[in-house]
Amino acid sequence: MQNIMSFDNISSYATIIGGGFFVGILIGYALKKVIKMVAVIVGLFLAGLAYLHNHQIANINWNKLQQISEGAQMTVANLTIEILGISSGSIDGHAAATTTSFSLAMTIFGIPLTGNMSARFTIGFMKG
Repeated sequence: MQNIMSFDNISSYATIIGGGFFVGILIGYALKKVIKMVAVIVGLFLAGLAYLHNHQIANINWNKLQQISEGAQMTVANLTIEILGISSGSIDGHAAATTTSFSLAMTIFGIPLTGNMSARFTIGFMKG
């Protein structure tokens, strides 16, 4: 019977948990900063359009602007779904085999890494 609690296992778990700690905080912090910057830029752009429209310098079709923004929102949602691989598997079944081997490889360190990283991501996002 193999000794489960060897030094190699403990050190690798400590490395994974420690790495997840720092990576989670950094990703959460950076993501919140990026979201804030994008929100400020879009807000200033729309405020500028409203200013130009109010002073009758430019004529803004707000209904058309709303339709374009809804289309952009749907495009981003579809791209997110495709990037995350939420859509159905491929025709030849290669994606299913790759996903299975990846999930088997992640079972060793997946739970400590993702659990720790998600908690630290939340902390980094709140502090950012």
